[in-house]
Amino acid sequence: MYAILDIETTGGKYDEEGITEIAIYKYNGQKVVDQFSSLINPQKEIQPFVEKLTGINSKMLRSAPKFYEVAKRIVELTEDCILVAHNASFDYRILQTEFRRLGFPFERKSICTVELSQKLLPDEPAYSLGKLVRSLGIPFSDQHRAHGDAKVTLKLFELLLEKDVQKTILKEHINTKNPNKVPSKYLNLIDKLPSEMGVYYLHNSENEIIYIGKSNNIKKRVLSHLTGTQRKSIAIQAELSHITFSLTGGELVTLLKEQNEIKNIAPKFNRAMRFRIFPMGIRIDNTETYPKLILEQVKLEEQYISVFKNQKAAKTVLFRWADDFGICTHKTSLSKSDTACFNHGIQKCDGACIGAETPESYQEKIQLLLEDLSYPHEHFLIIERGKKEGESSFVYIENSIFRGYGYHELNHQIKSQNQIEARLIPMENNPDAQKLIRSFLRRKKYKKLIPLSFITTN
Repeated sequence: MYAILDIETTGGKYDEEGITEIAIYKYNGQKVVDQFSSLINPQKEIQPFVEKLTGINSKMLRSAPKFYEVAKRIVELTEDCILVAHNASFDYRILQTEFRRLGFPFERKSICTVELSQKLLPDEPAYSLGKLVRSLGIPFSDQHRAHGDAKVTLKLFELLLEKDVQKTILKEHINTKNPNKVPSKYLNLIDKLPSEMGVYYLHNSENEIIYIGKSNNIKKRVLSHLTGTQRKSIAIQAELSHITFSLTGGELVTLLKEQNEIKNIAPKFNRAMRFRIFPMGIRIDNTETYPKLILEQVKLEEQYISVFKNQKAAKTVLFRWADDFGICTHKTSLSKSDTACFNHGIQKCDGACIGAETPESYQEKIQLLLEDLSYPHEHFLIIERGKKEGESSFVYIENSIFRGYGYHELNHQIKSQNQIEARLIPMENNPDAQKLIRSFLRRKKYKKLIPLSFITTN
């Protein structure tokens, strides 16, 4: 975590300056998660040249808070953070001086964007903040005001993070977050990881897989494990020895591969996904005159028309089906009543609840629901991008059953059942996989669908 900082002062003799304005942006490497900006009453005169440079005068500061009034907020905002500033030694020294006057020790690690820029952007003509960011094409407003300078320093720092292929910043980050670890070990692990989509595997010293995860940027996601402060992250850090990965290319293949391998391998830190991603299900009970929709925890021996992450999500969908298809809520496990349901009163139910609708008519509604939940074709391929240029991934559905996934080169079309089978990595057609596929199809995230009615076996 970083605290991007800028301070404006009164000017004057070394170590006698006072703060006139401060701005801090708390940045987690992805986005600003907190911020603070305020004028400060320094209780001393501002040097004329500083007043002209910043536009801040003594009149503006009379009603501003004194430093001791905002000191607690600054401590809280920068705690467990690395201070980042342009000419960081100046801003850090000023803060330490102010806290020292309050009798409070203030110590933080710091990163100077001047020094980083000189290393990562060696061909720039100048490294003052204004000249540097304008050369880089970064918009800059409110120059020489703390909030303006801090904001543009943040934009510069984001660029430097991207440019930092030698991991200068990363090393500092991991030193702070993992003080009991060997930094070079983590750097070596990170260096070997791609910034691409795939599934990754965290191993302990005995080569056991202790965690499986997925990401569209493996390197970034693994870094969050190595720098996280949550209990699970700390536990993973304590056991982590090495990392392996598998590039996947497509989003659906990634989702399916992750859930399948977690179920098969059952890593110790994947407890929530070992059995079910979607533990609640809705199935049809045909033992009564009218088909009944049963909402329950998923059982291995039952077949479900849809599964859900929790009971609330399942109920929401069940009520939506009642509105969309005329399903009677009294013909579900949500009700045991044999009186007219609420929807019958508002003419959204045709009376299955009181026997006014024929079982055959009600069965047709259930059939329409099933058709809406079914795949668009009985046999088809879902095509996504592959792991490399000139390659596609595919997910194979045969007889409305998920069979697995595979890859093929674009200039070698899949023209037969044998060609599909030869490239196929088989997977279990479990309720979680079905749910992931249906959700993906509804979002239309695929490149194309290929119906397979034309395929013949060679």
